[in-house]
Amino acid sequence: MDIDQPLQLLGGLSPARFMQRHWQKKPLLVRQAIAGFTPPLARAELFALAANEAVESRLIASGPRGWQLRRGPLARRALPPVSRPGWTLLVQGVDLHDERAHELLRRFRFVPDARLDDLMISYATDGGGVGPHFDSYDVFLLQAHGQRRWRIGRQKDLRLVEGLPLKILADFEPEEEYVLDPGDMLYLPPRWAHDGIAVGECMTCSIGFRQPARDEMVREVLQRMSDDATDLVGDAAYRDPRQPATAQPALLPEAMLDFARAAIQQALQRPEHLALLLGELLTEPKANVWFDADPGDAAGAGDLVLDRRTRMLYDARHVFINGEGFRAGGQDARLMRALADARRLPAAQVARLSADARELMGQWREAGWVHER
Repeated sequence: MDIDQPLQLLGGLSPARFMQRHWQKKPLLVRQAIAGFTPPLARAELFALAANEAVESRLIASGPRGWQLRRGPLARRALPPVSRPGWTLLVQGVDLHDERAHELLRRFRFVPDARLDDLMISYATDGGGVGPHFDSYDVFLLQAHGQRRWRIGRQKDLRLVEGLPLKILADFEPEEEYVLDPGDMLYLPPRWAHDGIAVGECMTCSIGFRQPARDEMVREVLQRMSDDATDLVGDAAYRDPRQPATAQPALLPEAMLDFARAAIQQALQRPEHLALLLGELLTEPKANVWFDADPGDAAGAGDLVLDRRTRMLYDARHVFINGEGFRAGGQDARLMRALADARRLPAAQVARLSADARELMGQWREAGWVHER
């Protein structure tokens, strides 16, 4: 992708200019971001996906009994009639299950893959919505079918209504209002409050992004680091040959604190290992993701294509794929980086891989992470 080329998707802004002006800063409304856009899935296909146990889905309705939330899987008979107003079906991670949704998500790869999360599709009957709320992450709201009225605002009061199954703002103060038609798109940075109400039957695609919290990232990385503790710092035991007799036996020895502090600092003084752990963490598949090897795959002469469920990243020393990290250098590293960026490696470039790299690719094919086309 040429990040300096203006895109209709971004209202004539280049990806570089959009990231500079709007990303995590201010909203952007784009009329006809995708002209002639139609939903990647028909209504019946979305309903069928919501019934799948491997798919995260939610049914939200508002009415005389207030807000109600039901989590999937949701069989068709569990959904209200489409003629009934005021209900919404949310289907998460549609890109993992449908190639058309995956291709739509790829349009937004001007943001690092480490941040790109998934594509959710929201189906709503007239008046349906999930209430005024805010997200802790960036989101592109692309109208796919029908109309939706959005009210947005820079909310300062983040208090929520108590006792509800949803996180709904107690005192929403909208500043702007837009009605989106199919192909229109609204970008919102984190913590911009918004309330979307369906105008008739409608469908909206939400492109969401990962925004891990600092404590979450530290917790996960340190857990992985603890698994490698012996390799990082060795297994030398604490020794105190100069420990004098003490009249305060309950006092924690300062030397033992120094021993623990030095061990932790030693573990953290290997930035390449920290990068390895972080790359493995960020490519870890979601819990509901399973891979199936393509029976037709063989070590032939075709292109290599990443499975749509595969997460692949790289840094200067490693390539990461689906929670595993590998040291890579030279031509193999360049070719694997090309595979990660384009999600496809042409057969002519596959032939340039070393024997060891081709063997590794064979293992990835057997695991269903890549396919030969």
